[in-house]
Amino acid sequence: MKTIATPLEGLVIIEPKIFGDNRGFFLETHHQQRYRNCAIDRIFVQDNLSFSVKGTLRGLHFQTTKPQAKLVQALTGEIFDVAVDIRPQSATFGKWFGIRLSEQNKYQLFIPEGFAHGFCVLSESAHFSYKCSDYYDPQDESGILWSDQALAIDWPLKNPILSQKDSQFPHLADLTPDSLPRGRADNPSR
Repeated sequence: MKTIATPLEGLVIIEPKIFGDNRGFFLETHHQQRYRNCAIDRIFVQDNLSFSVKGTLRGLHFQTTKPQAKLVQALTGEIFDVAVDIRPQSATFGKWFGIRLSEQNKYQLFIPEGFAHGFCVLSESAHFSYKCSDYYDPQDESGILWSDQALAIDWPLKNPILSQKDSQFPHLADLTPDSLPRGRADNPSR
């Protein structure tokens, strides 16, 4: 596998090694030691799978007191994935990075704790998989409005299909430091 740095510290694109022939292909979607050798040293405790139709936008989500690192990829279809740095002490606070993840390129994106995350579906539908370093807690979930003009995210769609919850998130400027993720948990193994 090959890792590609992004402009946001800790956010890494992973290009897996693909073994293909006339039967199809094989790739490892996670190998603890290989990822650890690339400085992705989280232990993932929960796997999630979502299915969404074209035009759906999910996000921008984060957990406040139980921040999650995520390893994400599109299993089918194509999505535009976005991570926003919301670590208050970060030099890139409020900056975002976006990448197209698809069943064709098979890329993964590692998103460390302290980022808000979202994606929109560009293909007719998409299955989206993500590993999380902490458990989902609905009482701890928060978010940022996907269309926050201060973030200026260049989403490749203008009128997405949103959940009611996602359409009512605040702007980043309206969040206090106490309502942002606390950073990586004290236990480096999670």
